[in-house]
Amino acid sequence: MIVGIEGTVERKDPTFVHVNVNGIIYEVMVSINTSNAIADKKVKLFVTQVIREDANLLFGFMDTNEKKMFDTVLKINGVGPKVGLAICSTFTPSTFAKVVASKDVGMLKRVPGIGPKAASRILVELADFIVDGSEESSANSAALGEAVMALESLGFKKDAIQKALSGCSGDTSTLVKEGLKKLQRL
Repeated sequence: MIVGIEGTVERKDPTFVHVNVNGIIYEVMVSINTSNAIADKKVKLFVTQVIREDANLLFGFMDTNEKKMFDTVLKINGVGPKVGLAICSTFTPSTFAKVVASKDVGMLKRVPGIGPKAASRILVELADFIVDGSEESSANSAALGEAVMALESLGFKKDAIQKALSGCSGDTSTLVKEGLKKLQRL
């Protein structure tokens, strides 16, 4: 899986960039915010790779919080990469966190491709979406996110996982162990 790409920008459009990496040119889809942030010819992007039956797509982000936001909305049923990128183009991660926290359906409906039903579903499923500013808290939230994904892959429900992991801290493996202990009791 490709998680990052570093190279020279060959072509830049508002929605994609062509990045030359040692003679191989990759097309990387980007949000408007990331496109505006690319100022130099040399670029380093955090990447989410989406592999489908008919395509192998790369989505690049300058900011790890924007990548986290994109990855999070992709997990929602009915939200694909196109809508995820539209959300990233419309909101910064901190603004999106405020929209989710205030459950503002009207703001979310401004995103192309999102209607009232989809906006409501997104707000319900992302009730716990938080963007952290400090390095330590972002490392903790990254570990927490990985632990939640690991426990979800084992078949546990998201709300039960949230209850089990509330108040816990540590690295991913510690959180998974703690979560498993508590989930066995629930």
